[in-house]
Amino acid sequence: MTVHQVQTIEVYERALSGEPVWIRGADGSMDRLPVDVWSGQLIGPFDSSVLGLCTGPTIDLGCGPGRFVAWLSARGTPALGVDSSRLAVNLARNRGGTVLHRDLFGELPGDGRWHHVLLMDGNIGIGANPYRLLNRVSELLGPNGTAMVEFDSPGVACGVRAIRLETSTVASPWFPWARAGLDAARELAAKSGLSVVDQLSDSGRHLAVLERAA
Repeated sequence: MTVHQVQTIEVYERALSGEPVWIRGADGSMDRLPVDVWSGQLIGPFDSSVLGLCTGPTIDLGCGPGRFVAWLSARGTPALGVDSSRLAVNLARNRGGTVLHRDLFGELPGDGRWHHVLLMDGNIGIGANPYRLLNRVSELLGPNGTAMVEFDSPGVACGVRAIRLETSTVASPWFPWARAGLDAARELAAKSGLSVVDQLSDSGRHLAVLERAA
């Protein structure tokens, strides 16, 4: 069967619409894109622990279908999601979230005033440059704010790999995606004007809580 190349956002939105999509690495690895988790209604123990740290206005970068934004909003915590997929934004809004269709590196409301920034679900890879990404997180944080940043498992080398998204009939172009294990969090944070103030690991997932360095 011939596999046609389409834009990355189109393959991602096929996944949001329920079509099975895989992440293929240039090294031959294949992993299912876990959109069913992102689109689900359940918030697991790890996510619940992370969201429990959000006690004030929170911005979720790369929010996808908006499960975190909707959860926080339902509990009275002001929350804003940001995503580059228009379909993801519409899905998030349909579940009650306030979400913007924007590039997270572009202009966003509340620069320098957010109590909390969420960067979850593998989004440390966005832009293939964790330093630039964490600098953006630092810009968004208020003076006493905290960022909840999910990392890969300890021991995963900090680096960039080529991946693409695939279905059985279409594939995206190859694009760079960063990876960084939890043990790289302190170095990455320090180079971005942040410091690690806490860590959380559960069920194979790993989080660093960051704040602006003194």
